[in-house]
Amino acid sequence: MDGICAVQSACLNGVEAQPVTVEVSVGSELPGMSIVGMADTAVQEARERVRSAIKKSGFAMPSRRFIVNLAPSNIKKTGSGFDLPIALGILAATGQIPLSAMEGKLFVGELSLQGEVRPVIGDLAFAVCAKRLGLRFVSALQRPAPINDLVQLGIKDLGLLHGSEPFEDLAKRGGASGACEAADGLDYKDIYGHDVAKRAFQIAAAGNHGLLMMGPPGSGKTMLASRMASILPPLTEEEMLEAAVVHSVAGESIDGILAGHRPFRNPHHSATTAGLLGGGSPIKPGEVSLAHCGVLFLDELSEFHASTLQSLRQPIESGSVFLTRAESSVRLPSKFMLVAASNPCPCGYLGDAQRRCTCTSSQVLKYHGRIGGPLMDRISIRLDVERLPTASVLSSGRGTDSATLREGVMKARAFALWRTAKEGDAQLKDDANGTSSPSQVIASCKLDEEAHAFVGRMAEQEGISGRGLINTLKVARTIADMGEVVRVGEEELAEAFSLRVDGSLGGDHGA
Repeated sequence: MDGICAVQSACLNGVEAQPVTVEVSVGSELPGMSIVGMADTAVQEARERVRSAIKKSGFAMPSRRFIVNLAPSNIKKTGSGFDLPIALGILAATGQIPLSAMEGKLFVGELSLQGEVRPVIGDLAFAVCAKRLGLRFVSALQRPAPINDLVQLGIKDLGLLHGSEPFEDLAKRGGASGACEAADGLDYKDIYGHDVAKRAFQIAAAGNHGLLMMGPPGSGKTMLASRMASILPPLTEEEMLEAAVVHSVAGESIDGILAGHRPFRNPHHSATTAGLLGGGSPIKPGEVSLAHCGVLFLDELSEFHASTLQSLRQPIESGSVFLTRAESSVRLPSKFMLVAASNPCPCGYLGDAQRRCTCTSSQVLKYHGRIGGPLMDRISIRLDVERLPTASVLSSGRGTDSATLREGVMKARAFALWRTAKEGDAQLKDDANGTSSPSQVIASCKLDEEAHAFVGRMAEQEGISGRGLINTLKVARTIADMGEVVRVGEEELAEAFSLRVDGSLGGDHGA
């Protein structure tokens, strides 16, 4: 007797999972299996995996005509996660398992030829989709995703469907195996000296401001940047889930994120635009999205391709990457803190007290020009980093530690929350891509007449653009929060301007 069955599943579109209904129809025509509904090669290959898995699991694979429809048909389906729902649909449609086994559940899983259920890339995104639809989530047997009020079930093998309870409640298995220590053990106490640089990093961490270091080789730029994550507050539950979903879709480990550690990404300067922003088919997140809720460190900034660097302007401004393809448009989250480092010139020793620079003026200008004025205008803090004396290098381990710096960061953020709640100010967004309007930023500073005049003089003197001026006011607001001061005064403004216009970077480039 012909039968039909529908099983709920999902497919990835960027970092989000979209619901897909797997419809299986059994007919009496010529035996075979057809999969329709814009299915890619991996989905089409499910025919052989499913057929073998069903037989090896002790079920019958009737010589009938099976038509599998993946609805809606206007969405491209990718990946091997449809193996499990297709197999379940066939078994239910042929009366080998009850239809009730599929009710109220969303299934995702790859099948081995022996019938073993394997996890798929993006499991966490599928779990979020199941929660959104109000369904229980069934996947390969593993630890539960960190999603409240979601019933998560595991199935290890297709053969378990012969029993009365094939699915195991993953809540009984517990969560992650335990929080890891500080992700890599890096601490600012390893750096003795560089007090000005540490202060700048603390300000950047407190307000999520972009920061660019410039200095000769061996001056400690990479050491300073690699420890930035150690002074940032732990991830909130919402941030943890957002960041973990991105890493899950990219097929990367989420253990550190689930332990509360913010992502730290350090792509090589040979990275392509697609490598930074994301791309491919199916679309996978790039480095800016893998740094979501964390730090993106671009070392040797001037060595990146100019077009690649300029592509960062949109994610820095909006906190998202929008990729458009013929079949769809995808949004990838990218709220990150940008930390960058560069040599001051091609040889690296411009302004160095110990070695003479061999570059010509035109070479230096061309080298700086690779970064580009529009990108420079979006970086709030610019810092010269000089080489440490030998005595400071030998005193490694005795510097200000990360715990002390993080305490100042937490104090500033707590004061900012108190200030905005008490006085009703427009709160500056607590992310690297703040979306507060210029008027909100200016209002939050509460500048008096003297401060207004000071800002005007500095802006005219240094030729700072409108965007650059607002970013400088954001830094000044953060400095005031670190000092628990409601009104931004000339002292905070002077420090903020000094972090933007001093040093070998040559002031503001404008947009």
